[in-house]
Amino acid sequence: MIDAAEFTTEVKAARILIVDDDPAMQRMIVGYLTDHNLRASAVSGRKGLMHALAVREPDLVILDLHLGEDDGLEILRELRGKSVVPVILITGNRLEEIDRVVGLELGADDYLTKPFGMRELLARVRATLRRRTMDRLSPAKQREATFRFADWSFDQRQRELTSPAGETVPLTKGEYALLSAFVHAPRRTLSREHLLQATRVHENVFDRSIDVQILRLRRKLEDDPRAPRFIRTERGIGYKFDVGVEVV
Repeated sequence: MIDAAEFTTEVKAARILIVDDDPAMQRMIVGYLTDHNLRASAVSGRKGLMHALAVREPDLVILDLHLGEDDGLEILRELRGKSVVPVILITGNRLEEIDRVVGLELGADDYLTKPFGMRELLARVRATLRRRTMDRLSPAKQREATFRFADWSFDQRQRELTSPAGETVPLTKGEYALLSAFVHAPRRTLSREHLLQATRVHENVFDRSIDVQILRLRRKLEDDPRAPRFIRTERGIGYKFDVGVEVV
């Protein structure tokens, strides 16, 4: 069992980096988080973020998607190629649903839409940090193994999927989480709610975002994604990983 005090210590010790080109927003977020006993600093764009990563990786990044000359989604894509640090996105307005969905597909952990309150931001930061701590301390993580199904191999610890031909198939964070949920529950129907929780897609994102991830994972696993033999749709319920899985 994980001690609640351990969570509190982990969260307070965390280092948070804000990536935003608005000095007023930087001061407001850094000041508020600091006032609530969190360690926070800010940079203005990609160059500052990459320098910070090279010096010492933060425990959480708050990334504004609109950074003047820099493209926040491109920064997120580059960041995910280097690190699995948790990321909370800041989006400009409620009409930019596609940015939020793409950001989550690229591996963001959560998002906030402007205008937002500092109390909500603080709650999201603490929740994300606690999930990160739980991931690291949970006994389930210690049982990560290699799973085999229909001549495929999925090394959960190394985050590697290998095809029957021996080729490594790259997975996004969402696809990795989705496949992990499936191999731990083969031939069981998993609801969309279960899969949303497993992939940590925020509850305000439409359930269709799961369908997008399913489609992308099918394209990597299935010979014919239109007639899947692994990931089957259970209409009105969710999805089933309809193949035997062996733990190596």
